[in-house]
Amino acid sequence: MDRPIEKKPVYYRYRWHIAGCIAFVILLVYVSIVASGGRKLRTEADNLIIGEAQADKFMEYVDVEGVVQPILTIKINAREAGSVERIVAEEGTMMEKGDTILTLTNPDLIRTIDDQRDEWEKQLISFQEKEIEMEQKSLDLQKQTLQTTYELNRLKKSFALDEEEFRKAQLEVQRDEFEYKTQSTALQLEGLRHDSAATILRRELMKNDLERERKKYDRAQERMENLIVRAPLAGQLSFVKVTPGQQVQSTEAIAEIKVLDQFKIHTSLSEYYIDRITTGLPATITWQGKKYPLRITKVVPEVKDRNF
Repeated sequence: MDRPIEKKPVYYRYRWHIAGCIAFVILLVYVSIVASGGRKLRTEADNLIIGEAQADKFMEYVDVEGVVQPILTIKINAREAGSVERIVAEEGTMMEKGDTILTLTNPDLIRTIDDQRDEWEKQLISFQEKEIEMEQKSLDLQKQTLQTTYELNRLKKSFALDEEEFRKAQLEVQRDEFEYKTQSTALQLEGLRHDSAATILRRELMKNDLERERKKYDRAQERMENLIVRAPLAGQLSFVKVTPGQQVQSTEAIAEIKVLDQFKIHTSLSEYYIDRITTGLPATITWQGKKYPLRITKVVPEVKDRNF
């Protein structure tokens, strides 16, 4: 037996649509009420700083991370070529100025220094010999001049005493001999003066030659000192890039020292701030819970990966 089906009302068919519309309207009403009403934010009183507003320069702060670096890093180069004989200081050692880092050996340099020393010694001996010869020559000239002066004075006295006793012819001979001795003595005195001046000049020239050879020898000795590589400043020996027996060339970098009495911070910023960061701007660093003042001393404007 068939049963008749009752026809349902229209609102029953759309009941879910109607419920959704009602919920949306309720949400809109709630949002409107919340937006139009006041807001509250609760915070601790200790976190609040109250001050008087005043016109001043606008200070913008940027919080970034940086890398601590020594204030100065010194590269040590070999001043003389040679092979590494011994490494004295290890990497990481704290060095004082003048401490030995390593030693080099150079047989060719040693032979050069020996040749310079031999040449200087030869020059010294030659100078001493020539100085003795010049002194002896000056003494001989002084002795000859003294002898001639003595003979001249004796002849002068004899001529004065015998001037009345000699006949005229004999007197002429005596006068000629006296004049000859007078002129000879004058020439010897003049030669002695010239010899003294020439001796002084030759001695100065020889001293200059000897001094040049001595300086060459001293420079050669300094080159021997350069075979000992020393720390130019106090600091930490960060690395030594040579090994015993290795041959190094002059001016080749062989070690590095970091000066640790001061430090600097190296950091990167977004290119957005490139026209705002200048030298002299203040900064701070927080280390172990304390703030320390800094100052920007160098800006490198090269942009890499949108940072500088």
